[in-house]
Amino acid sequence: MKKNKSILALSLAALLLFSACGGDTPTSVHPDDLAEPIGGQDTVPTETETAPEESNVVSEDPPAEGMVRSALTNEWIDGDVANTRPIAVMFPTDRGSQPQYGIGLAGVLYECMEEGEMSRQMGVIEDWQNLDHIGNIRSCRDYYAYWSMEWDSFLVHWGGPFYLTDVVNRSDVNNLTAVSVGAGEAVAPAVGSDAFYRWDQNNPNSSNPTPSIHNGFTDGEKLVAAINRLNYQMEHRDAYYEPNHFNFAPVTEPNTLEDAKNSFAATEVDLSKIFTTTKTSFTYDEETGTYLKYLYGDKQIDVITGEQLAFTNIIIQDTYWEYRQDNKYLIFQVHDSGRSGYYFTQGRGIPITWTKESDYAPTKYYDLAGNEIQLNTGHTYIGISQAGREVIYK
Repeated sequence: MKKNKSILALSLAALLLFSACGGDTPTSVHPDDLAEPIGGQDTVPTETETAPEESNVVSEDPPAEGMVRSALTNEWIDGDVANTRPIAVMFPTDRGSQPQYGIGLAGVLYECMEEGEMSRQMGVIEDWQNLDHIGNIRSCRDYYAYWSMEWDSFLVHWGGPFYLTDVVNRSDVNNLTAVSVGAGEAVAPAVGSDAFYRWDQNNPNSSNPTPSIHNGFTDGEKLVAAINRLNYQMEHRDAYYEPNHFNFAPVTEPNTLEDAKNSFAATEVDLSKIFTTTKTSFTYDEETGTYLKYLYGDKQIDVITGEQLAFTNIIIQDTYWEYRQDNKYLIFQVHDSGRSGYYFTQGRGIPITWTKESDYAPTKYYDLAGNEIQLNTGHTYIGISQAGREVIYK
């Protein structure tokens, strides 16, 4: 790690002489996905004024009163936002579902396989209440719900298969779903369905778009109304929330991995052997210090920001998995200890291990010496790899 240092040099030529400075992705479709929801002026320095010089000093002080460090990104956010529970939204990776609204605002983005060699993503978003459109949204699987619990999130999804029922029926799991979960006797109701709607982003003025797997949406206002109606607690619940989830490096001392044991260069991270359909990959942008995300070889874009998804940290979790009895749906062992993986940041990588002890316990990441790794301030991508699948980097 290296400290950013700012050195101010003062030179006095004479006692009475001063010198002044002037201002200056094939589609995996679940039947539930097609169901309808129920129910002052700026000043310019004059010739006699002195404009402050730009400084490269990184301050640990909040830029404004009431701001705190985000538990997800370590960036400065409003204290009210930090106290509010985030939403964990299910985003598809299908080619036809791109681009999407709000996914680039996720402080943490998970990607994991579902059935049919298709992955799905879950974005954990802190500042969501004023978003006009969030989506498109697809169905959930039970392993995503356990990652959602780590952040004490509201789980936002468009239904799901039978084995999700037991999880979303729990009183501690506050989910909002456009349609019921499961079928027959194994069913969970469509709680919060009034928060969802169909919207065709290619024909935004259409009042009655045809139901499609690509046009399920929600927004901040509708989510707030549904959460209040369901009597869900809006603020973080002390019994379920761990604010010290990640171990962040000081902003003034970013983790470069240059001196880390087993460190290697990694400006390209290729997950095509893990996510075989989407060919998810990342390219390191030295100018911004982030990894830019690609699906199907194309930039993955958020419509709201108009920008490509970018991550300061990439974590890959090698995870034990099996097929369920129907030999179609997958099981991932979310609670585990000592499993392997990788951490990438600043154009470098290291091998790691990871542990998750219980539903609401944060997943913890360690280097091979057993020290908890330090993440850098910014957004984090977490890719869940089926054990036996290879990460390619260079």
